[in-house]
Amino acid sequence: MVDMEAESSTQLEAMEEEEPLFSNLDLFLFTLIAGLIIYWFMSRKKADPIPEFKKLDQPAPSTQDTSFIEKMKKTGRNIVVFYGSQTGTGEEFANRLSKDAQRYGMKGMAADPEEYDMCELTRLAEIDNSLAIFCMATYGEGDPTDNAQDFYDWLQETDGKLDGVNYTVFALGNKTYEHYNAMGAYVDKRLEELGAKRVFDLGMGDDDGNLEEDFVTWREQFWPAMCEHFGVEASGEDSSIRQYELKEHNDINMNKVYTGELGRLKSFETQKPPFDAKNPFLAPVTVNRKLNKAGDRHLMHLEVDITGSKIRYESGDHVAVYPTNDTAIVNKLGQILGVDLDTVISLNNLDEESNKKHPFPCPTTYRTALTHYLDIIHPPRTNVLYELAQYATDPKEQENMRKMASSAPEGKALYQSFVLEDNRNILAILEDLPSLRPPIDHLCELMPRLQARYYSIASSSKVHPNSIHICAVLVEYTTKTGRLTKGVATTWLKNKLVADNGHKSTVPMYIRKSQFRLPFKASNPVIMVGPGTGIAPFMGFIQERGWLKEQGKEVGETVLYFGCRHKNEDYLYQEELEKAEKTGVITKLNVAFSRDQDQKVYVQHLLRTNKEDLWRQIHTDNAHIYICGDARNMARDVQTAFCEIAEELGGMTRTQATDYIKKLMTKGRYSQDVWS
Repeated sequence: MVDMEAESSTQLEAMEEEEPLFSNLDLFLFTLIAGLIIYWFMSRKKADPIPEFKKLDQPAPSTQDTSFIEKMKKTGRNIVVFYGSQTGTGEEFANRLSKDAQRYGMKGMAADPEEYDMCELTRLAEIDNSLAIFCMATYGEGDPTDNAQDFYDWLQETDGKLDGVNYTVFALGNKTYEHYNAMGAYVDKRLEELGAKRVFDLGMGDDDGNLEEDFVTWREQFWPAMCEHFGVEASGEDSSIRQYELKEHNDINMNKVYTGELGRLKSFETQKPPFDAKNPFLAPVTVNRKLNKAGDRHLMHLEVDITGSKIRYESGDHVAVYPTNDTAIVNKLGQILGVDLDTVISLNNLDEESNKKHPFPCPTTYRTALTHYLDIIHPPRTNVLYELAQYATDPKEQENMRKMASSAPEGKALYQSFVLEDNRNILAILEDLPSLRPPIDHLCELMPRLQARYYSIASSSKVHPNSIHICAVLVEYTTKTGRLTKGVATTWLKNKLVADNGHKSTVPMYIRKSQFRLPFKASNPVIMVGPGTGIAPFMGFIQERGWLKEQGKEVGETVLYFGCRHKNEDYLYQEELEKAEKTGVITKLNVAFSRDQDQKVYVQHLLRTNKEDLWRQIHTDNAHIYICGDARNMARDVQTAFCEIAEELGGMTRTQATDYIKKLMTKGRYSQDVWS
């Protein structure tokens, strides 16, 4: 535009000096005006813009939508319950506390910190008698859950003042992990540092013990303390409070009914990247083979095809899969409750202001909800028993259900034995309490969501860019009541067969990034300890180290400690591992066959046998140590073995040796991918 103005100015000056140039200017102005008219005419009909794909096809949130303070003011709420949840339990506890508030004459809302502007915590004191409750789970190596990551970052960076903000925290964790309840403890401490007032002590939930009991005990002490703090009295209203209302659809276009999709309707028919937890990719299963040669267990290796998905992964990442429940159990639930499972329904939130309009994608059928969306296999929590108790027509059964939901010692003991130790799922409870026949819509409202299952990826993207490998063991056992219980995901995976007719089963999946990474410098030695299916990520590591060697890179020692029961039964990936050792990709392959001799031998015993080599690799050569597998016993015993080696060969005290291993963890040289 500037150039055009300059050019016009020059031409006008020239016109004043030389009359003949006037016709040129006339021509120029005519051309300019004609061009503008054509441009205006053409721009009246704009080309259709390329649609931008948004997660779940949702519009971008407005400031109003991300302000929990404005929502609380608008709806007359004074309690907000934030949750950091990876598997749904933290969210479930937050919903229960939010619902409780009504029984104590207050109004609460459960809130996902990912959906709100958390810096608004500084404004909470604007609401009279307000309280923020945080149900925070710890994930991985003391990390926040995915949905609490931004909140965690804000807490670390902010210098905002939280004066006048009342808060309390309930932490969810597992004592078998190194960083037990680290996220909950951090939030509790950091809020106080920022000036907020802790109005009730930090609750510590231990999933290795009895997380439900820990929560119920904390909650039953918490509410009376809140009544006293705010000067209110419990309403005495202990009856069930429904959160959703049922709507049956008798005449609906079935193209508008969810059939298992997690976010966008028909997303399994027309797949659009990017793929994530709300929009998984349907990956075809190309390989499903049994790994063990004998024995009564079923260990399997699956390969899923991600060609064309734009999904990228690295060795050490996790693949998340969404399983479905056993159709036989779903059908039995329908039969025992006497309902047509193919009825199309919606459960609509009675709170119109809530971000969560439905407990699962609606409209859908009861069959789809029970198959794809609801966890019907895990033993139900006490709140479910409490809410359903009203439907038991036998007074004794109703009394026992209410008792199990209380924090009384007798009630806790009954819940522990009848539900947890006997491993009764909702179907077993309905079968064993014949007078209990709740409406199926209320049961569906109360059941937690069926969660994704995570598996350490057993391949390297350098070698298999279009394929993801999974190694798993079928979970199957008989309970004390004589019922055969099958793991939801592993049973589902086992049945994902590759048919001879070319039909391929598919697996809804996405990638979850991990910190479990090979050293940046390939020349660093790596020590991998992974018995059983803990071998999974190391198959990827070994493939990658082999690929680096082929590229001519200098690759350090690659040492594997693997363990199984019998050499001739469950020596997983035996051919691949022995070949890798033969070709020099694995420097040393150490295998503990725990039951091939009278005295059991585990991976930690082999570590002690090779202590001199290990100490050199760790202390002199800067080796990186990786542990994968069982957290409760193996990971702890292995860490003890490393401490003993440091103590003996490093000339340290036990305390110094423990600190030495902790420092390796801090430096990223001792990594764990463990489960309990």
